[in-house]
Amino acid sequence: MGGTTEASALATALAGRRLHATLSYAGRTAQPRAQPVPIRIGGFGGVEGLADYLRREAITHLVDATHPFAATMSAHAVAAAAQGGTPLIALTRPAWAAQPGDRWASVADMDAAVAALAGPARRVMLALGRMHVDRFAVQPQHHYLLRFVDRADTPPALPDHHVIVDRGPFTVDGDIALMRAHRIDLILAKNAGGTGAEAKLLAARTLGLPVLLIDRPIPPDRPTVHDVAAVLDWIDHGADRGV
Repeated sequence: MGGTTEASALATALAGRRLHATLSYAGRTAQPRAQPVPIRIGGFGGVEGLADYLRREAITHLVDATHPFAATMSAHAVAAAAQGGTPLIALTRPAWAAQPGDRWASVADMDAAVAALAGPARRVMLALGRMHVDRFAVQPQHHYLLRFVDRADTPPALPDHHVIVDRGPFTVDGDIALMRAHRIDLILAKNAGGTGAEAKLLAARTLGLPVLLIDRPIPPDRPTVHDVAAVLDWIDHGADRGV
């Protein structure tokens, strides 16, 4: 179960071993990257649908390499794997941690992030993807810079915004130039972790800009690793131990 840089790296490693693997996407990206293993796109139909898929396809190992904020999908994976006794492991990236020079604040969830933007007009880089941007229409006083992987079928509901369609990984120099060009004075993002989306935070540090990060949802109890090698070790001889 993928959609992340880590999932793509694991797919490459599994293909290199000639192991039979399928990479599943939720379907939120119109044109996902080409992969060296077969892919499927779309949801499973909740816990029962995923459990049925695992049985039908005789899946022996389930890897949850979804986004750290895909809380519902991760919970479904744990429940579905438990139904059929399918070994499961999560491949996820550690959360970002503030470093000297960072001007970070955090909020618990999306509702709190929307509320935190109350106040005078600012120029906000809203680095959240497409799913949540319309919720910020209740804070119409700001100018929002949006960066999407695909162009949206309908324009965002934000009255004052600018959309850039681009696909990472992004560079620090590129994000510094972007923030300067759009006169950004606040970055709002999810604490996704990893290096693929870190450039904006490093750029903000360089420019001395404040960052508002949304905390990750608490994941379900499950074995968790942070690198592809650990997943391969689990597949080789760790699944029976549940680690």
